[in-house]
Amino acid sequence: MRIIIELFGASRDFSNQNLLELDVANDSTIKDVRNKILNYLNINFKGNENFIKIVHSSAFCSNDNIISDNYKITNNEKIAIIPPIGGG
Repeated sequence: MRIIIELFGASRDFSNQNLLELDVANDSTIKDVRNKILNYLNINFKGNENFIKIVHSSAFCSNDNIISDNYKITNNEKIAIIPPIGGG
């Protein structure tokens, strides 16, 4: 299935758009999406350590609610990655 990841803050450097479109398995969770983004960064940015740190420390949200790593994603769902502000 296809999902859209809206990029905020430092994560906007991940793309020349303000979003990433990813194909994920139907039973994917946020943990799976986090890993998919890390794979994308390894391919497109040669494993940029700063970007990897951002993904590991970021929260994700859907419909204005923070969601956990075990949250199950639905098809065409819009998810946002919210990096830490002020270093933490």
